[in-house]
Amino acid sequence: MRSYGQYCGLARALDVVGDRWNLLIVRQLLIAPARYRELLDGLPGVATNLLADRLRDLEAAGVVERNLAEGSNAVVYALTEWGAGLREPIEGLVRWSTPLMMRGPDGDRFDAAWLVVALRALLPGGHRSPAIGIEVDGSLFRLRAAPGGTEVEKHDGGELDAVLRADAAIVLGLAAGALELDDVAGLVGIEGDEGAVRDLLQTRHTVPRA
Repeated sequence: MRSYGQYCGLARALDVVGDRWNLLIVRQLLIAPARYRELLDGLPGVATNLLADRLRDLEAAGVVERNLAEGSNAVVYALTEWGAGLREPIEGLVRWSTPLMMRGPDGDRFDAAWLVVALRALLPGGHRSPAIGIEVDGSLFRLRAAPGGTEVEKHDGGELDAVLRADAAIVLGLAAGALELDDVAGLVGIEGDEGAVRDLLQTRHTVPRA
């Protein structure tokens, strides 16, 4: 593993996670533990040998661990307790990136699963709220504000008080506070309790402006 050779917390952190793809691997594992093939599918553009190298480095550093899937011999990668501590700085980077996201995808690849990390970063939670769904590109996520932060997960079929349907750029703009629902009334669809959607989106982190 290469090192900056500096006795500085930032430098030593970058010694571990600063290589290309490392933080995106962590992003995938913040969504959920994953098998190798699932990681490869969730990281479009990464070469399979490079992914293997990065996983090996992260495991050696104590960020990632390998476990056996329940009931099989398949290997599942997961964050260690220390590795999961990267959630806070990654969420901070997501909020910092808001001005870079406002132009939309601009030809870049997008996976709706990445919203699990982004929406949690942008919506800090608060008093427990009704459960709402957000649907992007045919993928439905369940969101509920809670005192420890907004819960964001793939919808498991449970009851929802409302469902918001929109494209990714609009959803991220609403969550970041760059857009309001009234601004995009003709570009979103809402079924159910619109007030529940508005209440959830009104609780936001303060995000930077370029």
